[in-house]
Amino acid sequence: MRRLTGGPAGTAGPGPGALRRRRAEALLLVLVVAVTGFGHAAASMAMSGQLPRSTYEFTASMALIALAGHVVVRRCAAHADPLILPLALLLSGLGLVLLHRLDTTYAHKFHAGATAPGQLIWTVIGLGSALAALVALRDHRRLQRCIHVCMAAALVLLMAPAFFPGDTYGAKRWIFIGSFSLQPGEFVKIMIAVFFAGYLVVHKDSLALTGRKVLGVRLPPGRRLAPILTIWVLSLLVLVFERDLGTSLIFFGLFVVMLYVATERSGWILTGLVMAVAGAFVVGSTEPHVKGRVAAWLHPFDIYLPPAERPPGLISDQAAQALFGFGSGGLTGTGLGLGHPELVGFAGRSDFILTTVGEELGLAGVMAVLAVYALLVQRGLRAALGAHDGFGKLLATGLAAALALQVFVVAGGVTGLIPLTGKALPFLAKGGSSLVANWLMVALLLRISDSGERLRATQLSDPEPELAYAATAQR
Repeated sequence: MRRLTGGPAGTAGPGPGALRRRRAEALLLVLVVAVTGFGHAAASMAMSGQLPRSTYEFTASMALIALAGHVVVRRCAAHADPLILPLALLLSGLGLVLLHRLDTTYAHKFHAGATAPGQLIWTVIGLGSALAALVALRDHRRLQRCIHVCMAAALVLLMAPAFFPGDTYGAKRWIFIGSFSLQPGEFVKIMIAVFFAGYLVVHKDSLALTGRKVLGVRLPPGRRLAPILTIWVLSLLVLVFERDLGTSLIFFGLFVVMLYVATERSGWILTGLVMAVAGAFVVGSTEPHVKGRVAAWLHPFDIYLPPAERPPGLISDQAAQALFGFGSGGLTGTGLGLGHPELVGFAGRSDFILTTVGEELGLAGVMAVLAVYALLVQRGLRAALGAHDGFGKLLATGLAAALALQVFVVAGGVTGLIPLTGKALPFLAKGGSSLVANWLMVALLLRISDSGERLRATQLSDPEPELAYAATAQR
């Protein structure tokens, strides 16, 4: 039996299709370096009137990062989707440009230290972790053997911040070890996606083929409601004890999406929505921190009223300043480096970094950034469609859904669509944990897309491609 060409265990080099993909990826990476380098230069010229040395250093750093990523993907995942790596690097590069722009203003107004150099280091660490994962994990199906370990680790990490003293910005979502801090919720979304994919591959038939019809909708059977009830209760516990609305929404939403994809039953969506609304209403009515965020969402401009006339729990003008920033940006924005995003306050480099895009690049810039996120999610779903095993399909779907959910809760909170959640915008906002976790998601999507395309490339020449593909899991 002939081994798969261009695969981890193959002896032959990549075929013509794989080489075309890698050439397309290389051209896109060159474009990414040019766009981010131009953005850094434009911001620097607008703020200081000259081109600093840091612009050349930033451009060279982005070129080296792109080169390293391309070489490893070309060697270890030659058939992978050519858009995934450039899209992720474009978002990371835009985040570095925005942080560089904000550092100058924050240093002048708040005497705050620079964050862009540290974020660049975390970008290198994140990409390095992703490339190491590509080298070490030659077949994504090996993760299916350790799904229970993943879920146990996820639960430990999810609950760990509750045992650390104090909180940060009203929520307990960090683990502190000396001067080092870690946000475990960013890694939990990957672990629970792995667990759900493995669990649902085994139990999807019993979840899909049983249950009663109520008002024309087939609801899941009572004995099968245990997993979703457990996840619902855990989400509420995280929300109550750690006051982490964003993680709870992503955690619960990810499970419901993967259940629906695995079973194709709308009853799971209906059940999940009812539970989410009920849980959000109860916690939002009783937990003071969450209640304050709901008040800021419903009445953002009431912060400018006399203190006695403000709604209970409304203490920040960030939501109002974000809306002012979006409004002043208009269609095309004020220009990169020419706005006033510092008026949002300390969260302008994390929760509210999208406000800078809206003010200085306008509605066009916001839509472009959201389009890049949407395209990255679409490539993840395309990898799921191309996978030739149920575990890979569900895992890629879960990872893409986790990214989409996080972008939705962050962008929705900043624009006033939903209450603020405090989560970081993937790749764009300041945060090392978020960067590393999201780059690991990219590595898994690259591996799944490579496996699917590698098998497809052998189908014309190998009479038993499915057997050849299965054989690689044993090596």
